[in-house]
Amino acid sequence: MLLRLDPAVHDALATWAAGELRSTNAQIEFLLRRALADAGRLPPAARPIPRRGRPPRADPPAEDPVEDPAEDPPSTV
Repeated sequence: MLLRLDPAVHDALATWAAGELRSTNAQIEFLLRRALADAGRLPPAARPIPRRGRPPRADPPAEDPVEDPAEDPPSTV
């Protein structure tokens, strides 16, 4: 899809996008979706914008308790 923009408008969008850690394309989509939602015209079938970046951190696996050798009774040989 081709979108023709005034170069000054594109530069302003690119600067805004960089400030919000988005690509220019993602910023345009974000703004268009917000405008459609505000106007009550966002199609119900529109999928949510996928979250980018690092996936959420998973909880570390539970570790087995380490046995203290000092707690073991001495062995008799």
